Amino acid sequence: MVPVSAMQNFQLEGLQEEIRRVLPENPPIFAEDDITDRSEKFLAAEIVREKIFRLVGDELPYTSTVVIEKFEQEGNLRRVFAAILVERDSHKAMVIGQKGAKLKEISTQSRLDMERLFGGPVYLEIWVKVKSGWADNEAGLRAYGYE
Repeated sequence: MVPVSAMQNFQLEGLQEEIRRVLPENPPIFAEDDITDRSEKFLAAEIVREKIFRLVGDELPYTSTVVIEKFEQEGNLRRVFAAILVERDSHKAMVIGQKGAKLKEISTQSRLDMERLFGGPVYLEIWVKVKSGWADNEAGLRAYGYE
């Protein structure tokens, strides 16, 4: 055990020395420029999901998810076809917004973030689908990537 205080800069060098002593030295598992071990498909879904919760906010229950139905790459262009799954028609209306304004904003911000992350153009299509009870059973959760 090594008592430390990051605020007082106490024993930080001692901690580093102890870590070096007990940890085996190995080659890196990932390449130096790798930012994650997740696929671009997974990252695309997470970007859309983040935008939903940022832009729709507390109105929408957390029983919604994003499923990437198709992810294609043609040269530098990525084509992403996503579905936002919600529990009720009222939730669908919240995500779509008046005259589709909220869904357009979610799509635009998601596409721009994907283009920055992937380093190239992204064609993004998003649908909102009602699928009642998807989050209520273990099989439904596993089907959409939750463990």
